[in-house]
Amino acid sequence: LTPDRTRTLVRLIKQSTGAIPLEFHAHCNNGLAPFNLLEAVKEGIRIVHTAIPPLANGSSQPSVFNVVNNLGALGYKTLVNVDALKPASEHLTWVARREGLPVGRPHEYDQAWYGHQVPGGMISNLRHQLKLMGKEDMLEEVLAETAQVRAELGYPIMVTPFAQFVGSQAAINVILGERYKEVTDQVIQYALGLWGKEGSDAMDAAVKAKILHRARAREIEKIAYPEPTLEEVRRQYGGADLSDEELLLRFYAGPEFVDALKFAPPRKHYLDARQPLVRLVEELSRKKLAHVFIRKGDFSLTARRGE
Repeated sequence: LTPDRTRTLVRLIKQSTGAIPLEFHAHCNNGLAPFNLLEAVKEGIRIVHTAIPPLANGSSQPSVFNVVNNLGALGYKTLVNVDALKPASEHLTWVARREGLPVGRPHEYDQAWYGHQVPGGMISNLRHQLKLMGKEDMLEEVLAETAQVRAELGYPIMVTPFAQFVGSQAAINVILGERYKEVTDQVIQYALGLWGKEGSDAMDAAVKAKILHRARAREIEKIAYPEPTLEEVRRQYGGADLSDEELLLRFYAGPEFVDALKFAPPRKHYLDARQPLVRLVEELSRKKLAHVFIRKGDFSLTARRGE
């Protein structure tokens, strides 16, 4: 989005939706989300999505503190209790620094985003996956390849699941050093028209032929995909006692993922200066305490237990 495009789209959508409440959701990938959000409010949207630092900015949503300040400067009154959110922001910042996790920073404007259009929720995962393979330095090359793959697939809309199809294939092309040497099953399905004939028909003919000229494509073409009813899906994943929420999780994420959540490691406890002194001393005396992080104003101190 751009501010101009935001104004145009919000006006058209509001004309079509009438009294239905609209919400505005945008990621900060290209640095314009805070501006786009303000334009959406000016056009009448009253519910906007934000995030608490350090989880804001970067490829996330705009900072709630920044948005509240900007809306206030424009004369709008928000229902956000900023003072109640500050302790949460401080705690999350301490956790991020202790665990060596990234902290969201505002992005500079980058015109290239309008070429590949990789969504914010996907860019962080793509960066993480490349890092696990020791190929984080390939990110910019993968993004450039994403723009090319998207064009060759007929410019599919870059939302789930199509954004993942395009991004994953681009990463494979770059990592292997040969374009479409290996192709994901989802891209083959897309070329076969299983995700819609319109997308398949819009593909580059040469690329489509290369994707489908392999044994795996012929195997997938013969698959008769099941179309179970809701009752059949519920029986498959747990029966009548399963809540709708857990049913959706098991269906989309897989039973193994949901079961793994039940065996998560014990919750970690983090000390901070707001805790009573007695509680602080008790925690410091724990034999298994590995390190302590203390912060007050601009001063911070980290103490680690020796080996």
